[in-house]
This record gives sequence, structure tokens and C-alpha cells, in this order.
Amino acid sequence: MLDAALRARIHYLDVAAEQRAVADTLARDAEARAAGLTVLPAMAFYGGLADLLASAALDGASDADAVDIAVALDGWHPTRGTRITGERNRHPRSYIEHGRTLHLPDPAPVRTTDFPVPFGRQETVLLTLSEAVLVPHHIACRNLHAWMNLAPLRDLHDPATPAPVATDDSGRSAQRFMVDVRVRRGAHHGRATASGRDIYAVTAPLLAEALQRILDGRVRGCGALAAGQAFDARDFLAALAPAGVAVALEAVTVAEAAASGS
Repeated sequence: MLDAALRARIHYLDVAAEQRAVADTLARDAEARAAGLTVLPAMAFYGGLADLLASAALDGASDADAVDIAVALDGWHPTRGTRITGERNRHPRSYIEHGRTLHLPDPAPVRTTDFPVPFGRQETVLLTLSEAVLVPHHIACRNLHAWMNLAPLRDLHDPATPAPVATDDSGRSAQRFMVDVRVRRGAHHGRATASGRDIYAVTAPLLAEALQRILDGRVRGCGALAAGQAFDARDFLAALAPAGVAVALEAVTVAEAAASGS
């Protein structure tokens, strides 16, 4: 599909969460720039949202000592597409530690993560998705880790867990989510969080907002880009409020950062 878009000179956006697919798309940067097109992979809950939050927390900086991404879900009723992707995606996942790109170990490390309310303290496992490719595409990270709480993974791995069911007229399920991103750059410690309902329903507003900004010229150039590279991250995140995504930005003191382990 990307080949066809480049040939036809049509902008390209996708919602891939798989690291290999996103890396292959970003590798087409020179072709996209030569065609004058914007190519945006992983413009979705997994990938694009965390990348925007990291960019906002860094306030436009292009490097970071550490980017720590934590996702909390109160449950996960996967779609059939999610299950098929899980069965087919066997590419090793990567993260960054002390400047080195490493493959996720098996078993992956587990830690306790403190989320804002209503999630609070959660047991989380190191689990990186497409954000681990998107963020270092435009932010030089010495360390990049991503975590997810354990409860939704138990749902995901249980073949008896049903597909999501709409609980209101908008079609959203009752699932609650939070993405909590903490960054460190020298003396700067920043934090950006996004919360709302239904990880699947958040993808459409992200994608539509990105497309609108490409069409009206609010995109930073052309090429194969990550979300936070392509747009003003803080302005973009603020535009998600009508879709029920609550975003909070804060500067974290050195003492608070040390206490939380970020």
C-alpha cells in the first residue's frame, strides 16, 4: 500500500503497532521526501499517542537521557485483528538502555509503577511496541523503556476473553486507559499523561486529526515522520479533548523523579 501511495503521490498514514512494520516504513523517508509526501506510521493509540506525549514532555527537545512510557488498562477485550496480529508478529521487540538497542529478554523484567489516579500502583512488565521505534526516529534517547500493567495482558492471553462491546451511542467500550510518559534531559524532568476510554476508539481521532493537519498545512515538512516530529505535540494533544482524551503536562522536580524511579 505504501508503494502505491508513493507512486500515486498520495500521503500515507497507518495504525501499525508492530515495530518491524514501523521501522520498514520509516526507512522510506528519502523516497517520501523526494515525492513531497508525508508518511506517518503508527498514527494510533499504540505508537503515535506515546510519541506525542514524549515530545510534549520534552517541550521540543531532540534528545533525552531517558524516556519512560507506561500504559495502564483496566482490562483488554481484544478485537480479532489484535489476536491475529499477536499470532503473526514474531519479530523481536527492542528497547534502549545506556545508548544500546537491545532485544526484549524472556522473561521480561517486571516492576511496580505508580500511575496517577484512578490506576495508582500497578505491577507492570517491560513491553515495547511501535513507540520504541517512533521516539528514537526523531529524539536521540540514551534510555527508552515502555511498560504495561499485567491485568490486561492476562485478558489478552486468555482465548475466552470476548471482543469489546459498545456501551454508549459513540460505540466506545467501557475500557479505561492511561498513558504516562516521563522524560529526563539533564536537569529537566517532565511528565505527560493521557487518559480516556477505549484504546481502539482513540485511534480514529488521532488519525483524523493528523490527516486534517496534513491537508491544511500544519505539518512540519514531508518525509517518513513520527507524530511528534510532524506536528506541534502540545497543540495536537489539546485538540483531542473533544474525543474524550484528557491530557496533563507537568514539570517534575528532581526529588519527585528520584522517588518515582524515573
